[in-house]
Amino acid sequence: MSEIQRRVAIIGAGVAGLTQAIALKTKLGFHNFTIFEKGSEVGGVWRANTYPGCSSDLDTHWYSLSTDLYPYWNKSHGLQPEIQAYWIELSKKYSLYPHIAFNTKVLSAEWDDAKQQYTIVAEDILSGKRTTSVAHVIISALGILEAPNLPYEIPGVRKFQGTAFHSAQWPGSIDLRNKRVAVIGNASSGAQFVPSISEDPSVEVVNFIRTPTWFMTVPHIPFSDIAKWMFANIPLLMRLHRAWIMFRFVAPLHLPMGDTALQKQRNAMAKYILDNTPDRYHSHMIPDHPPGCKRTVADSGFLQSLYRSNVTLNFDGIAEIVENGIITKTGKMLPFDVIVYATGFNGKQERYPVHVRGLNGTTVQGYYDAQGGPTAYIGTAVPDTPNFYLINGPNTGTRTSAIFIAEVQVAYILKLIEPVLTGSASSFTIKAASTDIYNAKLQEQLSRSVHVHCYSSARTNGTDKVYYPFPWPASVFWWFLRRPNWDHYIAVGGEKWIWARRIKAVKKFLKCSAGLMLLWSYIGLRSKFDMTWWQATIINRG
Repeated sequence: MSEIQRRVAIIGAGVAGLTQAIALKTKLGFHNFTIFEKGSEVGGVWRANTYPGCSSDLDTHWYSLSTDLYPYWNKSHGLQPEIQAYWIELSKKYSLYPHIAFNTKVLSAEWDDAKQQYTIVAEDILSGKRTTSVAHVIISALGILEAPNLPYEIPGVRKFQGTAFHSAQWPGSIDLRNKRVAVIGNASSGAQFVPSISEDPSVEVVNFIRTPTWFMTVPHIPFSDIAKWMFANIPLLMRLHRAWIMFRFVAPLHLPMGDTALQKQRNAMAKYILDNTPDRYHSHMIPDHPPGCKRTVADSGFLQSLYRSNVTLNFDGIAEIVENGIITKTGKMLPFDVIVYATGFNGKQERYPVHVRGLNGTTVQGYYDAQGGPTAYIGTAVPDTPNFYLINGPNTGTRTSAIFIAEVQVAYILKLIEPVLTGSASSFTIKAASTDIYNAKLQEQLSRSVHVHCYSSARTNGTDKVYYPFPWPASVFWWFLRRPNWDHYIAVGGEKWIWARRIKAVKKFLKCSAGLMLLWSYIGLRSKFDMTWWQATIINRG
């Protein structure tokens, strides 16, 4: 592809940003792009989260790029070090490092409609130096687990004199031996590191739980050397294995369930929890909300760790954090050396963290606010914001691999930006009406789902608009994004592109017409031949 002085900016060098960058190079042959990354290395969530036991909730053979399968995963569910190593290796393989501005945070991006480009202001987070650049296309690949949430609503959070940190900021030098450790929260992160840190009996762990969560069993199955050899050497075996995993999640089986099916699911999940926890916790372990309303936690050892003598669950609630420990709402003072906050992340996508201004002064956050929460067209495009696209945008959360969702969005975005990068068009902007129609259907579907039956970080202010989950099967998401509906977009400077599309359509029509004419001619000739043969046969018999 010839590059007509076009430039692409990608915000974030996590798995979504890297997937987009690889596709630009391999699918479009485009190299004039910059990835802005506030961290010092690629990997996003896998760079940031280094706590013990950090792993993928999904089978690793599916939690990897379809273009770059890896036969040597150690387990069915990869641990953080090898997942991070996988993305570092891909970044080297595709020579992405020269395109990445590390330790650089994008502060703003403002659209110049006359020049059909964005002016980007970025800041080096180490020196504070600001730089200005331009881009014709911006792709936001900010992760949904981007900003750790500290529970400042708990009185005294800043008083604690011991060691305190969020699980996403785990100190590499921390030594927990012979320490009393308070863990606040028991969602996905806590459920992964509590079993790991409590393996040492000298570590006394008290896990404070405000709201119980639903668990599902996700055993981590080691791959033998023979299995790895087979994946590496038997043609198609690894791809068939991945396809089977994918089929289980993407096939349109995850449809809304009726009340009877939901109750059966609830009973089965409750039985699993009670069968795998000590009796003394049974009255506290079953959530009030239905399964699926909040994120279901993968249990790869958490429940069994509760049988250890050095692990205790506390459901009393936290009244205050003091200099040397925690006072519960029952008035009991519990001393601690370390507090680990496993309290999730700030609002996922509730507030877009970058000032992006499009047409007529419209900003992405302003549009979100006007819609009552994060809103986009199929989670990818925002009205009045030309050539700006989201990966992992609003309502893209599915019960499938985040890599699969990113690849689907990346393929769609490539179709939208290719005319811009080749100079056939200047910009494309999604129409507000198309966005409204799509989101009306989406929210109507969500209003009849389990997602409206609990307080959740997937909703604006916890109880309002549901902005994270996608309500249909992942196969429907792929279908929606298989190709752009160009009638839903406003094209600027696209006369060449429009004519090219018309010529392509005419050629397709003529090709089909020619094929039909040849078929019709063949049928006519064949009919005449058959009639002549039949008449000759009758005469001969006569």
